[in-house]
Amino acid sequence: MQILVTPTFLKTIKKLHPNQKKAVDKAVQFISNDPTKGVSKVGDLEGIAIYKFRMNNQQWLLAYRIISKKSVKLLLVGPHENFYRELKRG
Repeated sequence: MQILVTPTFLKTIKKLHPNQKKAVDKAVQFISNDPTKGVSKVGDLEGIAIYKFRMNNQQWLLAYRIISKKSVKLLLVGPHENFYRELKRG
């Protein structure tokens, strides 16, 4: 599975602590194994899927788009607070 990332995703990852990066890596691995596990959005966010996971007793979301059967583009990762606003913006 080919994993593509956006600059926004990379910027967020650089700010995380090593243990937080491990949690994101597990989520990315989970998505790369089966991209259909995320919840597909409708309306303004059509074509984007969201995978929810826990990090430090807080719910985090990982937004991605399935490009093809062999590639996924990671768009944004972060806590639920203001997540969808950021996703619509960028």
